[in-house]
Amino acid sequence: MAAIDEFFIALRDQGGSDLHLIAGQPPKFRIHGRLEPLNMPALEDEEVRELLYEIIDDRKRHRFETHWDLDFAYEVPGCARFRCNYMMHHYGAGAVFRIIPTKIKTIADLGVPTVIEKFAHLTSGLVLVTGPTGSGKSTTLAALIDFINSNWARHVITIEDPIEFVHQNKKSVLTQREVGNDTEGFAQALRAAAREDPDVVLVGEMRDLETISLALTCAEMGYLVFGTLHTNNAPKTVDRIIDVFPEEQQEQIRTMLAVSLQGVVSQLLLRTLDGQGRCAVNEVLIGSPALGNIIREGQVHKIISYIEAGRGEGMQLMDDSIMARLREGKVSPNEAYMKAIDKSRFEHLYQSA
Repeated sequence: MAAIDEFFIALRDQGGSDLHLIAGQPPKFRIHGRLEPLNMPALEDEEVRELLYEIIDDRKRHRFETHWDLDFAYEVPGCARFRCNYMMHHYGAGAVFRIIPTKIKTIADLGVPTVIEKFAHLTSGLVLVTGPTGSGKSTTLAALIDFINSNWARHVITIEDPIEFVHQNKKSVLTQREVGNDTEGFAQALRAAAREDPDVVLVGEMRDLETISLALTCAEMGYLVFGTLHTNNAPKTVDRIIDVFPEEQQEQIRTMLAVSLQGVVSQLLLRTLDGQGRCAVNEVLIGSPALGNIIREGQVHKIISYIEAGRGEGMQLMDDSIMARLREGKVSPNEAYMKAIDKSRFEHLYQSA
């Protein structure tokens, strides 16, 4: 067992989500959203490098020392998989490790709206799961992919950096490709996917114009495409996709998006009132011809009233989801206020707490 594995096992045992090993600081665990230092002295750069280099091969070490950043996945047998990011900083080497549970949870297990299972029934179009880093996007997407895998015979291609949840073939055939190991990049893998007879394509991160453009094209070609963006709600998601393109292309992109966008699930994690965990809150947008008209006409601000009108179909605004958690007694007024989009709705509750 590598020396660093002891940290990983302790992280799992304490219910933590992330391990921080940074030269010049003591090791830290993120537990229920809060970063907590371990009762250890600060690590020297040499100590950090010794821990980090023990679990990578010469090729990864060369890549790290050449580019000063490295992303990969690492598994501790019998414990869990970890998403690893190595970086260089002012005081030397450092790394952050995110735990990836071995068991893929269902939509119901995650406590997210079960209406999003509808997106797994689609045969084409674009579905986006959005939110900041660490909001559980990958976990929600893994649940959707597992739902497809359990119910239909489809070819599912995932493009990830790195591969997080490892799916076993059930009814579907899963082809999981890791950027850096199995393909040069998201765009290259997306171009190739069109020739690999897919039914479903998951794009781990739609981070640039080329990747977003290719994802839209794949959705237009009749594939079901799942992707992620770092946006907090549905209107910002639509704006983000359109704004990444040059102005002269935006009208064409609006038309493509109007036809292909089937849904947006935005997600945040709120610290629970008892401090013993976190719970998900979600905004849910479901596509329709009416939504297509809103996007095509550039009236993105109307998406909020569109979601409000679609509550009977399972749509909901982020702030409504936060308010529901607050009324259930799951989260504090302070936590609700801090994560709300329209803070004025929560201000009186926050002040009286």
